[in-house]
Amino acid sequence: MNKKTMEQMQNDVDAYISQFKEGYFSPLAMMARLTEELGELAREINHYYGEKPKKDSETEKAIDEELGDLLFVVICLANSLGISLDDAHERVMEKFTTRDKDRWTRIEGGDDNGND
Repeated sequence: MNKKTMEQMQNDVDAYISQFKEGYFSPLAMMARLTEELGELAREINHYYGEKPKKDSETEKAIDEELGDLLFVVICLANSLGISLDDAHERVMEKFTTRDKDRWTRIEGGDDNGND
């Protein structure tokens, strides 16, 4: 499977959504969808790692599937607001590597990106 850049993923989602008259949901509706998808992810994490086992009647869903659903809605929200997630990622990484650079205990011998 070919790996895609965030820009390619945003373009894929836009091409998919653009084929429908309804287009993107409103930002408020997408926030509700994000909340819903995050809840589904939380439920799966709780089933796998928490103290709440699945009921026999519940279908098995994978954490990666739930993360994919969440990512799709994040991309939809970004696209609808004209936000480049590549640019947003660069800004947040700059923030973490400057503001929070001394916040955590570094692993000996690693560089500023946590690489050895």
